[in-house]
Amino acid sequence: MSELACVYAALALADAGVEITADKLVAMTKAANVEVQPIWASLFAKFLEGKDVMDMLSNVGSGAAAAPAAAGAAAASEEAAAEEEAEESESDSDMGFDLFG
Repeated sequence: MSELACVYAALALADAGVEITADKLVAMTKAANVEVQPIWASLFAKFLEGKDVMDMLSNVGSGAAAAPAAAGAAAASEEAAAEEEAEESESDSDMGFDLFG
């Protein structure tokens, strides 16, 4: 429960454009009548120090979307290599240089 309360408090602070500190996280959770161990507030504040939380939220899915695109590019590259190999094989046999025929 402490972790979730810190997450919500951090989101509220970020939305208001206020710097996220351990003291502010504790104050926010106390205002919501949620008891949070100070270690959680400190950990969250340290983790979020210098980070733009709103930017992090807007880029949540961008890493997952890149994976299928990369897989598609790799498949296209393999297909192009296979076609090139097939063309080389055909051209060798056309000129009488078929090593395996």
